[in-house]
Amino acid sequence: MQCDYFDAGVCRSCTLMGVPYPQQLAAKDAGVRELLAAWPSIAWAAPHAGAESGFRNKAKMVVGGTTTAPTLGILDEHRHGVDLRACGICAPELHAAFPVLADFIGLAGIPPYDVPTRRGELKHVQVTVSPDGRLMVRFVLRSTEALARIRKHLPWLREALPQADVISVNLLPQHAALAEGSEEIVLTEVGALAMRMDAGTLLLPPGGFFQTNTAIAQALYDQARAWADGIAPSSVWDLYCGVGGFALHLAAPGRRVTGVEVSEPAIAGARAAGVPDTGFVVADATDWAQRQGDRPDLVVVNPPRRGLGERLDAWLEASGAPAIVYSSCNAVTLARDLAALPSYRPVAGRVFDMFPQTAHAETMVLLRR
Repeated sequence: MQCDYFDAGVCRSCTLMGVPYPQQLAAKDAGVRELLAAWPSIAWAAPHAGAESGFRNKAKMVVGGTTTAPTLGILDEHRHGVDLRACGICAPELHAAFPVLADFIGLAGIPPYDVPTRRGELKHVQVTVSPDGRLMVRFVLRSTEALARIRKHLPWLREALPQADVISVNLLPQHAALAEGSEEIVLTEVGALAMRMDAGTLLLPPGGFFQTNTAIAQALYDQARAWADGIAPSSVWDLYCGVGGFALHLAAPGRRVTGVEVSEPAIAGARAAGVPDTGFVVADATDWAQRQGDRPDLVVVNPPRRGLGERLDAWLEASGAPAIVYSSCNAVTLARDLAALPSYRPVAGRVFDMFPQTAHAETMVLLRR
């Protein structure tokens, strides 16, 4: 893949840009296998390749420039806006939305937030596209100062961008390097984006977690389901379940699946999917697991980059659960957690290229007690 932004030196986020893709994939696979070399019991499947371009289903665009000439992209070393609307890793539906959103910023008179002076209102625009080409648009603002103008001109935006099912305002009053705040104001009748997957439809609320590469997310779910079917568990716990991706795909007749996630909106979306034989709990995954008097036949964990942590490692080690499926976005913390689970033997593994053009990858491992 070739990128004009990378070649011009204005964006270096894709650190492997220009490296032939087969070389990227082979290096990621080799790197993960080296990190997990202490477990020769792992039978590695060939790495799952991703699309080289157009794979990102979500764009978090920093807004800079002026109200009438906004930039959507990143900030340079002087904290001024750099426009990246033609970013090649973003899905085509996102490219089509960016000019409309830039026009709306001017129409509604929303001044971009200027980091050096701490003035202005609009910090980010976040856009997510579903497998069916529908959109969720979020305006991240410093305050409600522009909210009335956004509401006033919302009919124009909905006509100009009819594929936008969900439009919301997120409030981030702090001057901090954060992507969003805790308060969300949904402006549309629909409050969650329908993400249609092979096993059903996930409902993604504003702020809810979903993998940024839909095709690779589906591949992860398929692999977890294949491993689970080989185990034939009657009970599954999906810890860090988000909007229920793994839970939805592991549900089966005679199999009870429980998802646990700290985010209330995410759990609301998971419950609304209406999948039989599933239940969802709003709770910290570790706290919840430690309170239970039993253990499932299979535990699925998909933690953040920091990994499981000592408390959840200790619970899993003592739980007696026959099997664990561990999906990791950080092979370093994955290796640390595996070392903390000596009663389990990793028996299968695979690398999934969630983020082509970068050094990041997703790794999934099956452990048997």
